[in-house]
Amino acid sequence: MAAQRRISLRKSPSAHGPSPRRHGRPETPLSGVVVSESACVDFGSPFAILLPASKCLGNDIAGKDDTLRQTKFIFITGGVLSSLGKGLAAASIAALMESRGLRVTLMKLDPYINVDPGTMNPFQHGEVFVTDDGAETDLDLGHYERFTHARMSKKNNYTSGGIYYSVITKERRGDYLGGTVQVIPHVTDEIKDCIKGAVDDVDIEIVEIGGTVGDIESLPFLEAIRQFRTDVGRENVLYIHVTLVPYLSTSGEVKTKPTQHSVKELRSIGIQPDILLCRTEKFLSGDIKKKIAHFCNVDTDAVITAKDVECIYEVPLLFHQEGLDEKIVRMLNIWTRAPLLDTWAGMVLQLKEPSHAVRIAIVGKYIDLKESYKSLNEALVHGGAANDARVILDYVDSENVEKDGGEALIEGAEGILIPGGFGQRGVEGKIKAIRYARENRIPFLGICLGMQLATVEFARHVAGIEKAHSMEFDKNTSHPVIFLMREWFDYKNNQMIRRSEGSDFGGTMRLGAYPCVLEPGSLAYEAYGCPEISERHRHRYEFNNAYRETLGEHGMRFTGLSPDKNLVEIIEIPDHPWFLGCQFHPEFKSRPMEPHPIFRAFVGKSLEEAMRKRPGDFGKACVC
Repeated sequence: MAAQRRISLRKSPSAHGPSPRRHGRPETPLSGVVVSESACVDFGSPFAILLPASKCLGNDIAGKDDTLRQTKFIFITGGVLSSLGKGLAAASIAALMESRGLRVTLMKLDPYINVDPGTMNPFQHGEVFVTDDGAETDLDLGHYERFTHARMSKKNNYTSGGIYYSVITKERRGDYLGGTVQVIPHVTDEIKDCIKGAVDDVDIEIVEIGGTVGDIESLPFLEAIRQFRTDVGRENVLYIHVTLVPYLSTSGEVKTKPTQHSVKELRSIGIQPDILLCRTEKFLSGDIKKKIAHFCNVDTDAVITAKDVECIYEVPLLFHQEGLDEKIVRMLNIWTRAPLLDTWAGMVLQLKEPSHAVRIAIVGKYIDLKESYKSLNEALVHGGAANDARVILDYVDSENVEKDGGEALIEGAEGILIPGGFGQRGVEGKIKAIRYARENRIPFLGICLGMQLATVEFARHVAGIEKAHSMEFDKNTSHPVIFLMREWFDYKNNQMIRRSEGSDFGGTMRLGAYPCVLEPGSLAYEAYGCPEISERHRHRYEFNNAYRETLGEHGMRFTGLSPDKNLVEIIEIPDHPWFLGCQFHPEFKSRPMEPHPIFRAFVGKSLEEAMRKRPGDFGKACVC
């Protein structure tokens, strides 16, 4: 007999009331009932709780009759102020829906005029997240991938600039047959087409609207999603509004007026939110929820506390505790199994209560805005969890290292990491940090620009090429060990790509996933455990093969190459505890329950260094 597990949840009223419409789901199990582990979950998978419904529904219903299925849409807006966590809220809701066996995808609609965030300063917008197909996207897409099985692509992120660019292109081409092109219906129709275009055999699409309700630039997006409910049916659309309920310590009370005004603003353009996610420092009392529900015209159980948490991966558990997932499936009239959250809860516990601690220095120039390195930070947390360790991140300004030297700034580090970046500022400071790591035998990881500067440092101080540099920073250098590669083979589209100094900046880099063949016996091969990998790229400059033989003679190993051996992807220094530079960005593919092999290995070696320096001195805390 199959093993069974009881999930202690409230029973769904739908289990006792009128039967909801079938939605491509079996009639059992429902929320709060016994579920068969063998029928629904592959517990051999590290993502056991998040298996898609198609893998656990059998042949009776799943995929049998698509006419029984209608994709549901959840639109997430934000009010009062920015940075309330709409992206994390969207990702957490998606994680909860997947834990119930539903297939999800997500989309981010950004109101700025840039076609994509690729040319934007990280200080203004945070990191640029890159997908397998080479899209330069908003950092929230990183949250979507880390929290779910969904894999993002170009169709999952659009901006006002991209929408208008498409509309204007169609107008120039004559697609509108001489008509007057207007925001309504042409721009709003384009937005709705993009939303529909992201649907790919999923049960739910979650769409996050960037910006804040009331901003003039987001009005076309809000108008489009207002129309969307009429287009696809009221029962297929849910509006969730993220808002702020501030706590005033001087009076010891929470204030609901900002939420009331934010909902009023949203209703003034024709959108009545169905659920409110209230960002706050403390759990909201029943009376406060009733007050918000009364003034905002929602059910009391639709007022959800979105309390500040110690670790971002707690958010799905908090939302589940508040009954959010139950409310969503009821309002969308969907049959689901009971949520499987045990593995997720165990992962959060592992992150919050590790046995050890390790200190890693990130030497970069965007350290004043931690969002600039969001995926990198999370990948290090994942690598720490894989080693039962808390990763303490020391952010070191590379300009200060350049001026004052690296010894005092990174002396206590048990691992040193140089992340990607662009521009001249702070480059020499990063090179000093790399030299310090190499000469003092501290575990080192260089990513993208970090790998390139590790090549420059090695060429200068080991191979004796004093004038070695990157053409990105010195176009007239006599020894361009890093140069602008003008053509390469694109394995995704099976074509040659050509670039020149005069190419546009936007969208002209080597972007997206490329294959890499690993050398047996290397650190990379040991970490991955396989001969060929695929990783995501975002860079313009490459290792100059004219220097491969010279640097190789002085000890550098080229342990990762493109299949045609034309592109150097990974460099290593053998006479060192752990020294690796990679041209790609491994942080984009790290997941909390599937830590990236590079970060697992790097943090593991850094932990060994910590144990050597201070045996027995380990603490507990959460840095996620």
